[in-house]
Amino acid sequence: MGTNAVPADSDAMKPHVVVLPSPGLGHVTPLLELALRLVTHHGFRVSFLNITTEASAAQNQLLRSPRIPPDLHVVDLPLADVSTLLSSETTVVVRLSLIVQQSLLCLDTLLTEFTPKPRALIIDLFCTQAFDVCEQLSIPTFTFFTASSHLLAFSLFLPRLDREAEGEFVDLPRPVEVPGCAPIRTGDLLDQVRNRKIDEYKWYLYHLSRLPMAAGILLNTWEGLEPVTLAALREHPFYGQIPIPPVYPVGPVIKEAGAQCVAWLDRQPPESVLLVALGSGGTLSGEQVTELAWGLELSQQRFIWVVRTPSDVSANASFFNAGSDADDPKSYLPEGFEERTGERGLVVPSWCPQVEILGHAYTGGFMSHCGWNSTLESVAHGVPMIAWPLYAEQRMNATMLVEQIGVAVRAGEGSGGVIGRKEIEKAARMTIKGEEGKAMRHKAKELKQSASETLRNGGSSYESLASLSDQWRA
Repeated sequence: MGTNAVPADSDAMKPHVVVLPSPGLGHVTPLLELALRLVTHHGFRVSFLNITTEASAAQNQLLRSPRIPPDLHVVDLPLADVSTLLSSETTVVVRLSLIVQQSLLCLDTLLTEFTPKPRALIIDLFCTQAFDVCEQLSIPTFTFFTASSHLLAFSLFLPRLDREAEGEFVDLPRPVEVPGCAPIRTGDLLDQVRNRKIDEYKWYLYHLSRLPMAAGILLNTWEGLEPVTLAALREHPFYGQIPIPPVYPVGPVIKEAGAQCVAWLDRQPPESVLLVALGSGGTLSGEQVTELAWGLELSQQRFIWVVRTPSDVSANASFFNAGSDADDPKSYLPEGFEERTGERGLVVPSWCPQVEILGHAYTGGFMSHCGWNSTLESVAHGVPMIAWPLYAEQRMNATMLVEQIGVAVRAGEGSGGVIGRKEIEKAARMTIKGEEGKAMRHKAKELKQSASETLRNGGSSYESLASLSDQWRA
């Protein structure tokens, strides 16, 4: 059952923690980085359970990286037969939940094989079936909530909203008043709660309703980024009445930059390049790709654009096949686009070393889908954003970044769902050259300093994870 299910004697004396993400780079990446932090900074041995069913090429490559140290053991779970449960129309959260459900049928056997017994199991939101197994085995289970604390607060409020509200939430006359937090406009509600009749909503409600079963909730955020929401989670009577377990802000947990140098960036002026990357699962329609290309060309700004084969069916069409797109961009970009943009632009198919690019002194902005991992990577490197949310809770994140934190502008509102080239041109120029861009860059650099300080020994996020580590050693 995978590799190194039973540890070698050399590291068997170290305290042992098991980490379990659901499939998808957006879930695997932060849990892997948390596992690396536990190994390198806190002296743990970690078994990282890899759900192999429908794993993407990018996920498999990540988990076989030379970065993985000896005390982090990747354990491949057996392939699960989901052929009778899934179809091409099965939506992402339903697909994730059913894959996890079938893959975890072996979890009790696997956990009992580990010697010594694990001190804790850390899961993400879509693996809550593990609570039942670990309760029987008396293994404390912690949830690593990989999105914002604002989404956690809304999610904890959702069961009450589900009981009290009539009709669809998107039709409510006013924004959703989340206890102690900024209200959420109905148009910004995450995709999974926009239709209460479908399985996507029922599965999301199932998982988040089980969050109070956790021994604790780790949050990928920090005090300096979301102070109001974190205070509400700790102090507002609503969350105390649920009651929720202790929350531990341990972020930003993001990928560390390697030694790779982006040669093209090295030839550009400082803070002049716009990175355009809409996430590992994000896809645009053919019409939208054309408008984005023309917008970048008209802006006359330097850019690195991570392109992906368009999809007119779904905005998250690449979720389960990230890293496998090998199509030629010339087949779907405007004719002559790469030749006309020349040295000013670089087109990269499918994937780029995003952290290295965001950490480069010559990067001046990030056109992003506002997934939480990418948001933290941008903020932690002091890079302002152009917000282009596509799916899940990304609209909520975009509103927070623009209206509450002040490090982003909207790409545009779009007409008929398509953001036009003139709006894109304006946003690109504003971010790289405009006064608004300077103000956002100043705020982003303040948060970069805050992120650095919270992760140092003695910083709030470092100490939060250290306190958990002490519990697991006891």
